[in-house]
Parts: sequence; C-alpha cells; structure tokens
Amino acid sequence: MGRFSGTAVLVTGGSTGIGFAAADKFGKEGARVAITGRDPDRLRAAASRLASGTVAIQSDSADVNATRLLGDTVGRQFGKLDAVFINAGIVRLATIEAVSEELIDEVFSVNVKGAIFTIQALLPFLQPGSSVIVNTSVNNRIGMAGTLVYAASKAALRSVVRVAAGELAERGIRVNAVSPGPVDTPIYDTLGLSAEALQAFAASIVPKIPLGRFAKAEEIAQVVLFLASADSSFITGAEIVADGGWTGVTR
Repeated sequence: MGRFSGTAVLVTGGSTGIGFAAADKFGKEGARVAITGRDPDRLRAAASRLASGTVAIQSDSADVNATRLLGDTVGRQFGKLDAVFINAGIVRLATIEAVSEELIDEVFSVNVKGAIFTIQALLPFLQPGSSVIVNTSVNNRIGMAGTLVYAASKAALRSVVRVAAGELAERGIRVNAVSPGPVDTPIYDTLGLSAEALQAFAASIVPKIPLGRFAKAEEIAQVVLFLASADSSFITGAEIVADGGWTGVTR
C-alpha cells in the first residue's frame, strides 16, 4: 500500500534515467504503471525491473501518429489515468553558428511537439484531480554556451506548463514542471562526447553547485511523485527547480 494505490500512471521516456526512477517509485507506492520508449529491447528490459504488471509501450514522441496511438493503448490498458510524467526528451548541442534547421526540427519535435501532442492524446483519460508533470530543465533559466536549441525547447515547455495549467484547471487537472539541474543519468552518453570530455564537463559544473554534486535520478523522481500526489493539491502552473542551488544561490 502507498500514496498511489489504485491509481494509473504513465511515464514517457521511462526506460532509463529520471523516467525509470519515477516509474519505479510510482510502482513501489502502489500505482499501475505504463512506460514508453523508442527502443523495444531497452523498454522490455526496463519493464522487467519494475513493479509486476508494468506496461511497456513502444512509442516515439516525435511521431504525432504514435502519440495518438499511445492514447488508444492507454485507454485499452487502463481506461483512465491519474498522473502523467512527460519525461521523454533529447539533448543536442550546437553553438549559434553551427545550428541547423534539421537540429531545431529534431529537438523541437521530441521535446515540445511531442509533449503537447502526448498531453492532447491523453486528455480523454485524465481524471478530475489528476496531475501532469513535465520535465523541463534549468537550461531554460541560464545561458549555457552550446545549448541554444535545447534550452529554447525547455523554455517553450515551461510556457506549455503555464498555459495548460490555466486551460485544464476547470477540469480539475493540475499541470506542473520539475526542472532538474545536472543529474547522473545516461542522457550524457547521447552527446557524442568522449569519456574524458564528459569528465571535464562534470568537473566544470560541480563547483557551481552549492550542494557540490550532481543529483541522483531518484532525487528528481521524488519531486515528480510530490507533484503527482495530493500533497501538492493546491499547486498548478509551477516549476520546482531541483538543481542543488545552482540557479538560486550565489556562489
């Protein structure tokens, strides 16, 4: 038994990192959980490590038709949803001189368009009192070199949260964001950097974080569960920054 006993929860991008950690915690607190991902093998492996009965749904957030099919699948499997964690996203780095139209289209298709159409597809199944949580990033608050397109996509998501919260309030649906700082997850492996470059990147960031370390995925997942629970029943349109003090404390 737990806070989410009798509830149904969907986590997009739930096969690794923060998404997996959130799905794991939801399941351990009694929720029926569905996770999505693009890689079928990774998806099945993740589901096998989660709570019994976890539903694995292969889905690409960049494909609008796939998001519509996701809604149909959720309807058949669960009939209703009590919480959705919009977590699927990609990171692509390029300076303003190197940005291409293709890079913008790739990042915005997953991070922004995918989030909007996923929420849209799931609306028929969201109950009064349900919660949508969107994974933004501290990059929507800072001007880190090389992150132009990624940061812009996360800033767009922050606006999606505000507008959706206003539009869905009458339905009793809350919409909030969790904004992680640096987190120890496999997403950094997708940047195409060498191990040495990744270590140098981490070494440059850690001194700026008052708590002196990267977060664990489980720590961000705890914020997600708070926003999905009745403990946050009077919070909507908000963004909780979980960055170890990086953007809020002068150091």
